[in-house]
Order: sequence, then C-alpha cells, then structure tokens
Amino acid sequence: MNIIWLGHGSWRIEIEDQVLLIDPWVNGNPMLPEDKVEEALKSATHILVTHGHFDHTQDVVEISKSRDLPVSAIYELAAHLQSLGAKQGHGWNKGGTIKLGGASATLVPASHSSSMQTDGQAAYMGAECGIILKGDGHTIYLSGDTTIMADMDWIADYHKPDIGILSAGGYYTMDMEGAAYAAKRYFNFKTVIPGHYRTFPALEQSAEKLAAALPGVQVIEPEVLRPISF
Repeated sequence: MNIIWLGHGSWRIEIEDQVLLIDPWVNGNPMLPEDKVEEALKSATHILVTHGHFDHTQDVVEISKSRDLPVSAIYELAAHLQSLGAKQGHGWNKGGTIKLGGASATLVPASHSSSMQTDGQAAYMGAECGIILKGDGHTIYLSGDTTIMADMDWIADYHKPDIGILSAGGYYTMDMEGAAYAAKRYFNFKTVIPGHYRTFPALEQSAEKLAAALPGVQVIEPEVLRPISF
C-alpha cells in the first residue's frame, strides 16, 4: 500500500487493486508542479470527495470525464458533480460502506462546512465527511477538513484505524496542536500523516509540534509525490 500526497488536502492512495484519488486538486494547487499532474493521476481507478469546497472539487469533474473515473461522495455532492458531467459512482451517506475492488470506504462525520459556487451563490453540498479506508491489512482514517470533535471517540473505538491522515494546517481546520490532542485523546494510531498544510502562509508550515506531542507514534511529514509505503 502506498499513500502519496498530492499537496494540500489531496491524496493518491494505492490500496489493494485500486488507485484512489481523494479530493484531487491538481490545477493551480501551489504544492503540485504542473509537469507532475500526469504522474499524480496515472492509472487512477476512482475518485472520492469529502466535501464541496473548491480546493477539493475544482478538478473533479474534468478528471472524471477525461479519464472515465467514477466519483463517490455524500449523496447531495455526488448528485451535483454528476449533473456537471462526472461519471456516476456512489452517492452514499455517513455510516455507509462501499466496496472499491478489494478495498472499502466508509463515510464518517467531520465538523467543517460544505458548499460549491453555483450561479454565483454558495450552494449546500451535503454534510462534510471523513473517510475510513480498509485494505492491505490496514485501516486508514482520513479526517477530511475538520476540527476536533467528540465523534472521533466512537470512530476510533469502532473502526480502530492504525493510520491517521489528519488535516492539521489550522485556520480552516484543526492545527498541529489540535491534531496531536485528537490523536492522543481518541486514537491509537501507529502512524500519523498531516495534510492540508504548507499550501498558504495562513497555514502551518511544519509538523514539528505534532511529532513532538506524539512520542511513540510514527509521524511522517509527507513530500509531494513521494510514496509512503506500508
């Protein structure tokens, strides 16, 4: 299994027989060089989307149409993306699980907001979500954009993820200290990978605070397009 950061809150996860793109923002993403876009998208099999904000959905329809990739997201968001031309995947909801080849994905709560610009207005796109991915002997918790929330208690107890991909840049999500608190308070991760940081000056630029606060946990600062292998 390989977890590959595409910069910001975008991920490529090679798991079981799947190559999953999570919130793929590839055009205009300050962290992803233009000449590396093809490498980021090569051989992808499915797109998963956590919520509607532009830095998570801007390129989804184009990628789906050009590469014939199904798109799955919470019901309202999936329906809207499909209406714009995205290939139909699953429009499912929190608590639901879908099979993606040999892997599975379960929607879980997040605490953020979710909208897309439609006719010049911010339109509701269903609830924001995190994702539990299972495959290759691992359970991954992708927090999505979120703050600390009590729902993390049952997510950890029920799903028992060993890998946490945590949005930790601050300003729009929890920061490194908040992510460290959540990891200690609720989870028993073996590995934590921060995301949704370093993109803009307003966001955290280093995961040093996260690593320092989690002794005994492998905290990996991702580098764009460098696989983290398990």
